[in-house]
Amino acid sequence: MHEKSAEAAVGACPRALYVQTFGCQMNEYDSMRVAWLLENRGYRRVDDPDRADVIFLNTCSVREKAEQKVYSLVGRLRKLKHRNPDLKIIVAGCVAQQLGEKLLERFPHLDLVVGTRGVGAVPDLLDRLWQDGNRTAYLPDDEGETNRHYPPAGGRPLRSGVVAPVTIMQGCDNFCTYCIVPYVRGRERSRPSGDVLREIKALEDGGAREVLLLGQNVNSYGRGLSERIDFSELIRKIAGETNLSRIRFTTSHPKDLTESLIRCFTEIPVLCKHIHLPFQAGSDLVLRRMNRRYTAADYEDKVRRLRDACPEIGLSADVMVGFPGESDEDFEKTLELMERIRFDTLFSFRYSDRPFARSSGFSGKVPEDVKSRRLAILQGLQAEITLEKNRLEIGGIREVLVEGPSRAGGGQFTGRTQQNRIVNFQGDETLVGRCVKVRITDAFSHSLRGELNGGAVD
Repeated sequence: MHEKSAEAAVGACPRALYVQTFGCQMNEYDSMRVAWLLENRGYRRVDDPDRADVIFLNTCSVREKAEQKVYSLVGRLRKLKHRNPDLKIIVAGCVAQQLGEKLLERFPHLDLVVGTRGVGAVPDLLDRLWQDGNRTAYLPDDEGETNRHYPPAGGRPLRSGVVAPVTIMQGCDNFCTYCIVPYVRGRERSRPSGDVLREIKALEDGGAREVLLLGQNVNSYGRGLSERIDFSELIRKIAGETNLSRIRFTTSHPKDLTESLIRCFTEIPVLCKHIHLPFQAGSDLVLRRMNRRYTAADYEDKVRRLRDACPEIGLSADVMVGFPGESDEDFEKTLELMERIRFDTLFSFRYSDRPFARSSGFSGKVPEDVKSRRLAILQGLQAEITLEKNRLEIGGIREVLVEGPSRAGGGQFTGRTQQNRIVNFQGDETLVGRCVKVRITDAFSHSLRGELNGGAVD
């Protein structure tokens, strides 16, 4: 079946694939994987859904807004299907896992629904779809061989940008009361370190200079594997067995942040001096209702230990406003924690009920106008802190990994510091993929501007 389908796709006019991703970086990784697998079957990527033979939508349902965007787009694709009845539309990811067959019932023009643990099977599912036209919802309980052995041996090399994502584990065992992830991504499952390293080396051969290690809780890496390894040991293994310029990771749960991981920031030069450590709320009462299993004081102690070990470390976090039962006093405690810690950047959200999550049944729901007001206050405070911290960078010299031309144009190129700050500067194509020294000359709310201070350093 594979040879026949590949031959049909690779003919005089190979089938065109359009990919759109919603939500998190793990979804972006899964989309990259599907695209690579389909390209090995002869498909070609296009950037316009009007020109596609296959539309692949990788979805997110962690927040209500992302889920609604998916419904809106799938509804609009009805017109494309009407103009081109042979068009195949696939919805994968969290919304697919959450709704399954119901999506096929809601959208008669939808062809294939693929759950979070089935994306590796998309090429085979699509082969069958071309042959028999049967609409299917595929929601396996485990990942299967197609996921465990990505990338397979042979086929096209793994092409990569300067920065490449690599999923090292999926799922979550924490069951925070507001979160849908354990129900749509499943329980924690780590990939063997050999598989992770094989993929990283393939990406390195394809041009990657930095890898971003992904997981719902990377600190839990290694649990359940037959090999005895934890996350800090995985980082050391990657650093020792590759020639990468940089390693990053996301996301960490504060309760699982270990001393061995903290030491990695000082002992492993290629590990970027940055950590994303969600705190969600500054009130212990709210944290208990969220089932976060740490207190505000615990969180601040973790930050102190990180900064003692690595004074230059950049710190970002997630925070939520309007969790059921959150009072004005609880919200003030969140602002006070922000003032004390002074995050470099903060990703902030209004609470919304999610299917399966326990908090959807909690009493004390906060009115939408109150949530909006609190979010505006919180974001205003963080904007002041971020700009102040960015301005402190002016005059300093930072190492920047050059990722490519800047969207700002004007001959500018862009990259990130080890602390994950975006820097734009005048440069040229020869610098892409290299680390350079940049003197910071100006600071803005979301980026820095600088000028080259000598040549490349690697």
